[in-house]
Amino acid sequence: MKIAKNPVENFINHSTSGSFILIACTIIALIWANSPWQDAYHALWASDFSLGFTDTTFAITKPLYLWINDGLMTLFFLYVGLEIKREIIDGELTSFKKASMPVFAALGGIVVPIALFFLLNQEDRGTHGWGIPMATDIAFSLGILQLLGKRVPLGLKVFLTTFAVIDDIGAIVVIAIFYSHGFHVEYLSVAIGLLLILWLLNYLQIFSKYLFLIFGLAIWVLFLKSGVHPTIAGVLLAFVLPSVRYVNLKDVFSNLNNNLKRLKESDPKKHVLTEEQQVAVDEINAVTDQVQSPMQQLEHGLSGWVAIVIMPLFALANAGITINLDSLSATHLISQIGISMVAGKVIGISLFSYLAYKLGIARLPAGIQFKDIFAVSILGGVGFTMSLFVAELAFREDDLLTASKLGILIGSFGAGIVGYFALRIQLKRKTKQTD
Repeated sequence: MKIAKNPVENFINHSTSGSFILIACTIIALIWANSPWQDAYHALWASDFSLGFTDTTFAITKPLYLWINDGLMTLFFLYVGLEIKREIIDGELTSFKKASMPVFAALGGIVVPIALFFLLNQEDRGTHGWGIPMATDIAFSLGILQLLGKRVPLGLKVFLTTFAVIDDIGAIVVIAIFYSHGFHVEYLSVAIGLLLILWLLNYLQIFSKYLFLIFGLAIWVLFLKSGVHPTIAGVLLAFVLPSVRYVNLKDVFSNLNNNLKRLKESDPKKHVLTEEQQVAVDEINAVTDQVQSPMQQLEHGLSGWVAIVIMPLFALANAGITINLDSLSATHLISQIGISMVAGKVIGISLFSYLAYKLGIARLPAGIQFKDIFAVSILGGVGFTMSLFVAELAFREDDLLTASKLGILIGSFGAGIVGYFALRIQLKRKTKQTD
C-alpha cells in the first residue's frame, strides 16, 4: 500500500480520484439534455422537495437542483474550507515565503480574467457574470495532470494545487460579497452568534460532533434566510472546527500497547471475540479516533463523498445544457467567458509569477522552470465546478445562463486538452535534457 508523503500529496490523490466520474456525469448530463428525454431531465431537477414541517414556517421547499447547489454544495465548501485551513496550519500557506509564488500566480489568475471579461463585454447584459472566469477547478485540473504520470514533478502539482486553493478563496469572497441577495441582518446576526459560540467552545477545548452538527444545520438555515449564500456557512464552519487533538500521545501509546497485549494473549484459533477482547478492540477504535483532530477527521470523512457523490451530482444537475438556436442567441457571452477563462488565466498566472520572481518577491519551486509554469497555467483555465456555480448565481435569464454554461464547458475542455499536450511536450523536453 502506497502512503502519501505529505498532506499536499494526500490531498492531490483524493482530489483526482473523482475527476473521471465528474467528467462522465458531465457527458451524461449533456447527452440527456439533448436527447428525446430532455423534458424529463429538466423536470427532474425542477421538482420541488420540502424539508421540515410542511405547511408551516418551519419548512424549506426548493427545487431538487437548489437542494444540490445550496445544500450539498455547502458540504463541498466546508471541504474547501478545511483544505484552506490545513494549508494555513501545516501546508503551503504556513508562511509567505512558501506561498509567495502561487499567491501571486493566483492573484494574476483572478485579476486578469476579470479585467479581460470586462474588456470584451462592453454591454450591460451579461456583465454580471464577471466572476465566472476567475476560479480553477482543482479536481479537473489535477486529474488532467495525473494523466501525465510520474513525469510530473511533485513541485508542479503542489504549485497547481496551492494557486487553485487561493483561487477558491477569492471565489468564496466574491460569492459572499457580490452574489448574495437581500441581506436580513437579524438572521445573519444570530448565525454569527452561533459561530462565535462554536469558536469559544473550540478555544475552551470542548467539542461534540453532535453539537457541531446541530449548530451547523442551524447556521446553514440562518444563512439561507439571511440572503447570504448558504455555502458560505460551510467555509466559516471549517474555521471554527478544532484543529488540535485533545489527547496526549504518550497516553495513546500506553493505551494501545495495553489493549494490543490483551489481544495478543488471547487464543488465536477462536473466531469469535470474547467480551474482554471486544472491549479491547472498542478501546483501540476509540483512542485511534482521538489521535486525529476533528478537522482532520471531517476532512478525511468528506473527501470520498465530495469526489464521488457531491461534485458528480452537481455536474449532473448543472451541466445539462439543451443546445438549440435559442441557446446560441448570446454567442458573444460564450466567447467572452471562454476567452477570459483560458487566455486570462494563462496571461495572469504567467505574468504575475514572472514579475514576482524578477522583483525578488517570490522564488521558483525546486525543479520547476517558467516553461512549466506557463504550461500548467493553461490548466488554470479549467474552471468547471466553481464557474458553473457562479453562473447559477449570476444569471436568472435562461439564454444568458445557458450561454455562460456553454462558454464554461468550451473553455474548460479547451484548456484541459491544450494544457495536457503543452505539459506533455514540455515534460518530454525536460526528460531529454536530463538524459
